[in-house]
Amino acid sequence: MIVFEDILDVLSKSGWSAYRLRKEKVLSESTITRLRNKEPINTTTIDKLCGLCKCQPGDLMRYVSTEKGE
Repeated sequence: MIVFEDILDVLSKSGWSAYRLRKEKVLSESTITRLRNKEPINTTTIDKLCGLCKCQPGDLMRYVSTEKGE
């Protein structure tokens, strides 16, 4: 299972507040809500976030095994 880190915190450290993202129309309100709730986002959004934060996808999310016995 993919677990998202606190992406809004990563954005904030890069100078992007939720207000600025909305004002400059970088992300939609629904996407910001998904980030706030740590819900799944699509790869286009991950690409955009990596560009804004100058980071790699692994800085925004990680894989956690859900299989028993692993």
